[in-house]
Amino acid sequence: MSDSTVTTNDSQRGSRTESLSTQDQPSIKSTTRLGSISNGSNGKEQAILPSTISLDDRSKYRSPLVSRYASAEMSYNFSDVKKFSTWRRLWFWLAKCQHQLGLDISEEQLDEMEKNLTNIDFDVAEAEERRRRHDVMAHVHTFARCCPKASPIIHLGATSAFVGDNADLIVMRDGFDILINKLVRCIQRLTAFAQEYACLPTLGYTHMQPAQLTTVGKRACVWIQDLLMDLKNFERVKRQLKFRGVKGTTGTQASFLQLFNGDHSKVEDLDRMVTEMAGFSKAFIICAQTYTRKLDVEVVSVLSSFGGTIHKMCTDIRLLASLKEIEEPFEIEQIGSSAMPYKRNPMRCERCCSLARHLMTLINDPLGTHSVQWMERTLDDSANKRICIPEAFLTADIILFTLLNISEGLVVYPKVIEKHIKQELPFMATENIIMAMVSAGGNRQECHEKIRTLSQKAAERVKIDGLDNDLVERVKNDPYFAPIVSKLDVLLDAKTFIGRAPEQVYEFISREVEPALKNFASVNPLNLTKTAELTV
Repeated sequence: MSDSTVTTNDSQRGSRTESLSTQDQPSIKSTTRLGSISNGSNGKEQAILPSTISLDDRSKYRSPLVSRYASAEMSYNFSDVKKFSTWRRLWFWLAKCQHQLGLDISEEQLDEMEKNLTNIDFDVAEAEERRRRHDVMAHVHTFARCCPKASPIIHLGATSAFVGDNADLIVMRDGFDILINKLVRCIQRLTAFAQEYACLPTLGYTHMQPAQLTTVGKRACVWIQDLLMDLKNFERVKRQLKFRGVKGTTGTQASFLQLFNGDHSKVEDLDRMVTEMAGFSKAFIICAQTYTRKLDVEVVSVLSSFGGTIHKMCTDIRLLASLKEIEEPFEIEQIGSSAMPYKRNPMRCERCCSLARHLMTLINDPLGTHSVQWMERTLDDSANKRICIPEAFLTADIILFTLLNISEGLVVYPKVIEKHIKQELPFMATENIIMAMVSAGGNRQECHEKIRTLSQKAAERVKIDGLDNDLVERVKNDPYFAPIVSKLDVLLDAKTFIGRAPEQVYEFISREVEPALKNFASVNPLNLTKTAELTV
């Protein structure tokens, strides 16, 4: 029996629950509300449960992935309308190909099926499922009700996995298309950002301690490099998706071989033709009742890996926002804190990190599912799969849309960045000062001791007194360094400390980013001004 949503029907509810009439519905003025607390006969507080209330959408739990965050296109991709209309298309394609290969299926039956692909009575389907406890057969009967002439040949020779698995593969393929387009747009925007700030020096951090300088653009390229790896992974897995095809109950195609009176070539043609109609270039040669659930491991693995990329990148931005060097977009009427009006919390990056953390954990579901698919299959994959796979795609979609919003409006504060550099650069420049003194005839060891002593005093001023770093002034005022005082401005030019960072940015973009994006020129060119607006 196929996994199905168990719903109690009206006859089963009986006297336990009854829908209230309009006059019985609680009014706004009612002192007893849903979810409120009242004192029971024993004097203890009791929750008033909505057991006798007919619930609407806002009176029951809704996944925030759809109700709050996800895009319309990804929400539709995992909707009942998409799922069950795809089931009907699969039945239509199967019948059409069977007709073309000589089975007794008429054009009239095919025409009837094609006209009713989206004519789905969901109330009837739900009633059928409550009655039969089988989701596929419920929809077979529902389809047959609006296709009476085609009724005898719907689902001919097929098993539940024909529609279930093949529809899932179509939905995952389409889901990757949605994600890839959004990921490309994010990379495009971040690439423009990296080019704009390729030469802007900024403090590098190792162990979250100030280190050698890099540039704002170079740091962005570190993020882009990871996103490019995710893009390649998405494309690879989408490209490697195989259709389950027409395989029968345990994958042997026995039922179809019987339909075609032992003609193996027609069974092979049927499998190939349906696969091509579904838009796939290849199908599994070997499968049991279901396609191998290791494929789901591959799919969720690349999505979970993408979650790691996002968590790292958005954590970086959150840390930079704390330093007031870079901020995500902040709207005119946006409120950072209900108590502290001055706050500019990085809520977009925080949301990305929060969702990425969920996305990274989802890989455990398909791994566990694949490991317990006994023999030709067990049904304990179904309930898990119908939660895990949509959540992985929906979460990735939400993250990408939010990231696009972030990447379109990143704000850089060069003066703050410069201030932080000035706090640390004198210490980093000590080796350059020593080399300049040696070139001017000084003793390296003597100079080293001089600069060490001055550095320690400057560090005390910064750490103990909370004042600015005055090492440069101390060097200028020390007669020992008189030979190089005129060169100090050059020695302390931040651009001389960034190495080949700008060149690396331009080389990376030309040799890796642009080739990777050349096939996506129509997705959203960089000169497009369209913005990604958050729903909440």
